[in-house]
Amino acid sequence: MRKFRWLCLLVFVLVMVTLLGCSDESGTSSENGDSGSNADVPQDLTYATTSDVVGLSPIDTNDSVSSAVIEQVYETLFVRDPETMEIKPLLAESYENPDDLTWVIKLREDITFHDGTPFNAEAVKYTFEEFKSEERAAPRASLLEAIESIEVQDEYTVVLKTDEPYGPLLAALSHTNASIVSPEADKSGNLNQNPVGTGPFVFEEWVQGDHVSLSKNEDYWQGAPQLENVTMKVVPEYSTAVSMLQTGEVQFIDAIPTDQLPRLESMDNVEIQQKEGTPVYYLGFNMNKEPFNDINFRKAVSHAVNREAYVQQLKGLGVQNNSIIGPKVFGYDETASEEGYKYDPEKAKQLIEENGYEGQEITLLSANRDMYMKMAEIVQAQLSDAGLKVSIETMEWGTFLDTTAEGNFEMTFLGWSNSTADGSELLYPNLHSDNIGSSNRMAYDNSEFDQLVNASRVTVDQAERQEKLHEANVMAANDGVWVPMHHGVVTAAIDKSVKGLELDPTGQWSLYNVSRE
Repeated sequence: MRKFRWLCLLVFVLVMVTLLGCSDESGTSSENGDSGSNADVPQDLTYATTSDVVGLSPIDTNDSVSSAVIEQVYETLFVRDPETMEIKPLLAESYENPDDLTWVIKLREDITFHDGTPFNAEAVKYTFEEFKSEERAAPRASLLEAIESIEVQDEYTVVLKTDEPYGPLLAALSHTNASIVSPEADKSGNLNQNPVGTGPFVFEEWVQGDHVSLSKNEDYWQGAPQLENVTMKVVPEYSTAVSMLQTGEVQFIDAIPTDQLPRLESMDNVEIQQKEGTPVYYLGFNMNKEPFNDINFRKAVSHAVNREAYVQQLKGLGVQNNSIIGPKVFGYDETASEEGYKYDPEKAKQLIEENGYEGQEITLLSANRDMYMKMAEIVQAQLSDAGLKVSIETMEWGTFLDTTAEGNFEMTFLGWSNSTADGSELLYPNLHSDNIGSSNRMAYDNSEFDQLVNASRVTVDQAERQEKLHEANVMAANDGVWVPMHHGVVTAAIDKSVKGLELDPTGQWSLYNVSRE
């Protein structure tokens, strides 16, 4: 009898196994069935951008589009956690400060560049010396300016010595432009055309004006990525990129313009990511020209611009705050939001009349990007209402950058992505007198401000740094050097087949943990 019951049970199990097998074959969903279908999805991703890269060398470039590609190919010693914004080791394994001027950095072992060159302390020394070289003139050389010497202690230990204590060093070492390059590739070729890093993706080709192609690094030290191929496609019109996202020709776009948000939100195949970020966008004055060097003129303009109304038009894609340092950037103090000059059209008219600026002719220079052109049109109308005579001049992005760097403008609109999320690396490049003629496009020159920014840089005491940055921030806001138009909300529209893609508050993103389902 017992044997009969076991026989019946065995027959029942075999029948159920057979039925389950038939169910899967007929297309009924099951966990294993989903996995099988996911495996059939091509692990390729196309990202659309309205501008081409400027170059592909972290040493020789300083623009957000190039950085997006560099982020996938190269790696830095340290990186910010996108959730906590805390700095943690990446190519570095650990570090210590035997004194305030010395940083002993232990490197990870058994990592190679895409060309087979070993990653070691010599590679770090080579990269940083090239970065600091006056002859090479790296656009973001100020990131490592405080480093006085770079020594190789052993194969996997590098010692950085600074001329003074330098609090933002780890933030600087986490910046994309401080990525470590293959010395052999840099010596023998042109990294701007043929980048070679240690990252999860390998460079394939750059067809200028059309696309950049990458492929997975099968030998990546953290394990090969799931994506096989990545393409950065240049699509000059954002509306066209949105159409391509809708049809599946591209799977990812970022920096969503306000006017495209409703269309994207209506798409069934798209998910929107929005996150309060580190970028700041502003109206700036050329301090080398009159009347823009007059604090009363700058006050009048600041009072005339209704930034709250402007930000409302961004429909959640911007944050209004008078502070130059934004809420997601180290050094921000919420009391700074009350500094500067709030919207007061009557006060603006009064200052213009009292100082003889009625009918003053002004040219607003704008890059031909939708966001900046929108700012220019709104500010033109508001300044005209205050009694100024305002015209707009637009330029292609590359020409615009050259023109503003040369100081050939009166007032203009710019942004700063704050990729280090550190206030020192916002105020020093953009407003310190050391950088007049380069990244300090407004030619702001205030020795007291310079001293405060310097003090924020020459201590590793983070509480003291916070205090000095707040003081400098308040001073610049009350000098009216910038009219902060808005602080950025980083955005992306992503095809729902894409999994694992997360923006961080700087607007940067990595495709390492991304797959398609």
